[in-house]
Amino acid sequence: MFKNLPLFIGLRYTRSKRREGFVSFISGFSVFAMALGVIALIVVLSVMNGFDGEIKQRLLRVVPHITGVGPEPLSLAQIAELEQRLLGDESTVAAVIPMVQTYAMLSYESEQAGVMVQGIDSSWANAELVRDHMIAGHLQQLQPGEFGIVLGSQLARQLNTFVGDRLQLTLPEVSISPAGIFPRLKRFVVMGVFTVGAQVDASVAFVHQQDARKLLRLGDHYQGVQLQMHNAYDADQWLLTQDLPEWRWRSWTEQMGTLFQAMRMEKLVVSLLLSVIIAVAAFNIIASLVLMVADKRRDIAVVRAMGASSGLVVKVFVVQGMAVGFMGIIVGTTLGSLLAYFIGDIVALMEALTGVYLFDPSVYLISALPSRLLWSDVAIVISCAGLISFLATLYPAWRAGQVLPAEALRYEQ
Repeated sequence: MFKNLPLFIGLRYTRSKRREGFVSFISGFSVFAMALGVIALIVVLSVMNGFDGEIKQRLLRVVPHITGVGPEPLSLAQIAELEQRLLGDESTVAAVIPMVQTYAMLSYESEQAGVMVQGIDSSWANAELVRDHMIAGHLQQLQPGEFGIVLGSQLARQLNTFVGDRLQLTLPEVSISPAGIFPRLKRFVVMGVFTVGAQVDASVAFVHQQDARKLLRLGDHYQGVQLQMHNAYDADQWLLTQDLPEWRWRSWTEQMGTLFQAMRMEKLVVSLLLSVIIAVAAFNIIASLVLMVADKRRDIAVVRAMGASSGLVVKVFVVQGMAVGFMGIIVGTTLGSLLAYFIGDIVALMEALTGVYLFDPSVYLISALPSRLLWSDVAIVISCAGLISFLATLYPAWRAGQVLPAEALRYEQ
């Protein structure tokens, strides 16, 4: 009766070892998938933060941080008086610049483009920022009465024009004469091209402020003021503290709201897509726990028969699954944070070794891969991955808690 017992025990031990080995493989794959998902999310979010910061930094070099329009046009004396009031807090407002701008349509041969035409003067604070980004011509060539214009690089490319060409500017106004109603037109000469690598390259053009005032028939007055802040990110907070109810104020975040909203949506969509990797790891955790419950069914029955409650068995398998998930999260967070922090240097090293440049400065206007590691993003990734890991353990752990000792041990010898 017992002569085949050693063989039976040996076969059972071999099958048990094979099942345990397979379960261990699934658990290891779960750790790898979880770590890979966390690494991908942290690195991609950091790179997107880097590009977001780069775009904002380039925009803020040309776009006014705050724009204010009064109930009526302002003279230079009124602007000087307002400047004394606003510059009282020198730690916030860096400069007050007269504003004169309008929307218009530029035409060259068969090409047209709608732009924001802004008046500028070489003595104003924002002129230095534009001057630093000139790639053709010089900002000093904008002289009053010559009706010169400086275009963004994308706008110049769209119009297929360059320095020296004569453009036609059409204002959104009409002139009434005995001969009829005609649109207001003016010829401008391209004096230069600037580039900041952002949206303004395709939507902004600069002319001399005196020419702009003449076009808009403002005389010696200006439409409002533009403020440059020491820290552009304080613009919205500064607006909350002002007591000028008759003025209309707009910060750069409101002016570029559509662009920033699109960037936030892009970041959210990419995050959701990459979260699929973490979901795959969660399914692996479910598979490994289900196999473990099936393999340990007899052991669970023995423990239950000795007095362990169903809730205790559930907690044991939840802890087992969470251990696998958190092992992957810890590895992924460590490697992902290091990779996100040094990814610019890593890409630069690969470019130096291979001679192949991922970002051509003449095309992308950047020479290195920007990355900005935010610990808030890391915390969100860890929390989401931990929550998914916890949810993945519930069903297998519940099934383990439902094992009945009598049913599981009925056919055991």
